[in-house]
Amino acid sequence: MQETLVDHPAFAQGAGTAAGGAEIAFQVIPFVLIFVIMYFLILRPQQKRVKDHQTLLKSVRRDDTIVTNGGLVGRVTKAADDAAEIEVEIAPNVRVRVVRTMISEVRAKGSVKAA
Repeated sequence: MQETLVDHPAFAQGAGTAAGGAEIAFQVIPFVLIFVIMYFLILRPQQKRVKDHQTLLKSVRRDDTIVTNGGLVGRVTKAADDAAEIEVEIAPNVRVRVVRTMISEVRAKGSVKAA
């Protein structure tokens, strides 16, 4: 009752599958499809949103009305193109410096409503 290595069941299992590469391809296809779907539904719109926000931040000028991430609404009194901070008037004679990246919205010039 001596078995040879060739007759062992472990060797016999791999001998009949000539299309092993096709099985791997069918296992990889779902992952590729998931990545493509994630790219078009999540990554691409987020990249577009970031690009639009950077354009918005670069276009901030004096007398623009802005809304910060914290909810403050004010009028820009001083803004340099290369400066990381801008000066915003949030009430008469009350000016604060705001980091440019914390701006969430830019409204039209002169659209501040008196409360």
